[in-house]
Amino acid sequence: MTINRKFPNTRLRRLRRNSNLIDLVAETNLSSQDLIQPIFIKENFNGIESIESMPGINRFGIDEVLKEIEEVIESGINTIAVFPVVESDKKDSKGSEATKEDNFISSAIKTIKKNFPEIILIADVALDPYTDHGHDGILINDEIDNDATIKVLIEQSLILAEAGADIIAPSDMMDGRIGSIRQSLEDSNFKNTILLSYAAKYNSKFYGPFRDAVNSASNLGKATKSSYQMSIHNKDEAIHEVAIDINEGADIVMVKPAMPYLDIIHLIKEKFKIPTFAYQVSGEYSMLKLAIKEGWLDQKVMLESLVSIKRAGADAILTYAAKEISKEMQNK
Repeated sequence: MTINRKFPNTRLRRLRRNSNLIDLVAETNLSSQDLIQPIFIKENFNGIESIESMPGINRFGIDEVLKEIEEVIESGINTIAVFPVVESDKKDSKGSEATKEDNFISSAIKTIKKNFPEIILIADVALDPYTDHGHDGILINDEIDNDATIKVLIEQSLILAEAGADIIAPSDMMDGRIGSIRQSLEDSNFKNTILLSYAAKYNSKFYGPFRDAVNSASNLGKATKSSYQMSIHNKDEAIHEVAIDINEGADIVMVKPAMPYLDIIHLIKEKFKIPTFAYQVSGEYSMLKLAIKEGWLDQKVMLESLVSIKRAGADAILTYAAKEISKEMQNK
């Protein structure tokens, strides 16, 4: 007997009838534990200072950063990434301040870990906040000296590990730095210090507001980081970079930026099955914030952007909207 159907065999809309059903069958779930809040800490400063190019984001003195971290924890987030804003007169061509044991970011990390021992703290390893030319490495004859830079990055990493950083995150993109840092951490009895490699960090134009935040934009000027950050045109190169860093001892790898590189996030997670983080960078954040402020986009677009990053394969996301979105999810 032939049945003459006058209706669709499958009605996918049955599972979209209300929000509870939609949540029940959701393939991707974003939680507060997936979010990491970056925090800017300013040297010799008390109070809070807004960052004009990053709406809602501030530079904090050490007195106020503890209050901020308490709010971050109360929102449900348990991981932060700290970035130093260094005084201009302490910057030089070699980023010497980065390797001083008593520098202010090391003192800040010690204070944070003393007050919040349970927080997971990520410390950035790179020289751009400390150099008077704004580059991530040592500049010799107008070129970044890869191997000379690695020696300094090793010192910086050991100082940050000694201060109490749970995760060391080299963001400089020098060749061979992960293996050298990993070996030095092992030799110095920091075997449990986690290495998060900015393995696929692209030479993106989305970083502008961050450079304003750490006061490196004016130092860098019109110079380019194309000799060490990845070309925006390349995908196979990202696989090569990640494979090398895993082999050298990276525990986690990072893709930066996030939304313009969702294909890279997916590719890396699928191929290597290693913890993969993504950084929704300052330009991505500020672009969405401005559109929300002007009424061009609904405020929920920020959450949508983060879900898309998680859906692509990211295990965790660094985003300036972390605290805001976490509160939003908690109050849902």
